Amino acid sequence: MIQDIKFGTDGWRAIIGDDFTVQNVARVAEATSNWVIKNFENPSIVIGHDCRFAGELFVETATKVFISKGIQVKLAKGFISTPMISLACVQLKTSLGVVMTASHNPPSYNGYKLKGHFGGPLSPEQVQEVEDIIPTECSIDYNTISIDAAIASGQVEIVDLETRYVDHVKANFDLEAIKNSGLRFAYDAMYGAGQNVLRRILPETHFIHCDYNPSFHGQAPEPIEKNLKELEAFIKADGNIDCALATDGDADRIGLYNGKGEFIDSHHIILLLMHYLVKYKNMSGKVVTAFSCTPRVGQLADHYKLENEVVKIGFKYIASMMVEQDVLIGGEESGGIAVKGHIPERDGIWMGLIVWEFMAKSGKSIDDLIKEVYDIVGEFKFERSDLHITEELKQKIINSCKANEYKAFGKYTVKEEKTIDGFKYFFDDNRWMMIRPSGTEPVLRTYAEAPTMDEVREILRLTEQTICN
Repeated sequence: MIQDIKFGTDGWRAIIGDDFTVQNVARVAEATSNWVIKNFENPSIVIGHDCRFAGELFVETATKVFISKGIQVKLAKGFISTPMISLACVQLKTSLGVVMTASHNPPSYNGYKLKGHFGGPLSPEQVQEVEDIIPTECSIDYNTISIDAAIASGQVEIVDLETRYVDHVKANFDLEAIKNSGLRFAYDAMYGAGQNVLRRILPETHFIHCDYNPSFHGQAPEPIEKNLKELEAFIKADGNIDCALATDGDADRIGLYNGKGEFIDSHHIILLLMHYLVKYKNMSGKVVTAFSCTPRVGQLADHYKLENEVVKIGFKYIASMMVEQDVLIGGEESGGIAVKGHIPERDGIWMGLIVWEFMAKSGKSIDDLIKEVYDIVGEFKFERSDLHITEELKQKIINSCKANEYKAFGKYTVKEEKTIDGFKYFFDDNRWMMIRPSGTEPVLRTYAEAPTMDEVREILRLTEQTICN
């Protein structure tokens, strides 16, 4: 049976050996080739893979298909992060970037992401164009194609994208200020593709899970609190860490911890970055955030007289706006953030370095800096709960949301509802909850914000009780 290949919010992902096979990668590569040939005069593609199982095999398969179509290929040496490919699209002036990665998904998954020549996710419309022309079977006998021969002829060039990325970091950050600040930092790569970068630029950092392990030790490499217990324990045991950074499997998402071993979510990171870039660096521009982000982003934007726009979930929607407009920062609740002056791409390491530079230059702790933000927008807590339920129940809940059946969740009465992408229920100015099915996993996500974590968890508990009964 021919498998339908669908691109979700961030590329095509599937279980290795099940749907994610050499044959299916070849089909997608053929569609990619035909699309790039149609849209570019002298087509070129930069391609690489992260630390996942068989990444090199899948990259070699796609590369052979590209070679057969006469496309110029820049082939990354070793494993790379997604931001390295996106940066390379700009620096090497390629028509397209391809990354074999399943990002934060469990170890059994791999994936295929498409990056535009501008250095960010291909637009939803263009991704759809590629998806629409995926053949039922690859027409190319890729097993007869030699990458070595293509290297010898100059059609394929091996490129060191990690060094290019490291050099770009050195040119854009005051690393000496960070090194001389006396601050102690930790970094958890979650066995992902960012593991070498900080070793090369800030070797005094304390490193956790920074070795090659394609199974990620059985843990989905998503930098959220429940997955970072070893990092939390390390911070608490050490007692002298000022801030810790974590990135996901392809290093485009960020997680942060303060010196007490408390998790700092993406909402707070987006607000911190806005505050630093505007107040301390005198930068300006539009603020674009995904629907699941805190409304306090809008409050801070109003405070700094910046335009704020809320878009559908999926970084490709933010990236498209960053390419076309003067956007200062674009961010998602899931840890994907981009800023002006870099590429229109999520980059966990880059965002972490901005926060560390902010701490080093201000001489303040991350808690002090968050308090500066709270002084403007008020204190708040946030948490997301992923409900692993049956597809039948998931569809029943979504249909109930569409039918506007939920008027209250326990004692919390719905005052307003927004449905840009998912279902966001506002209880008052400081409390809201959201329901949305995952675009890439068999999961129903619930999100909540309130003044205290106890209340956040109460809202999530009452939500689950209400929708799952």
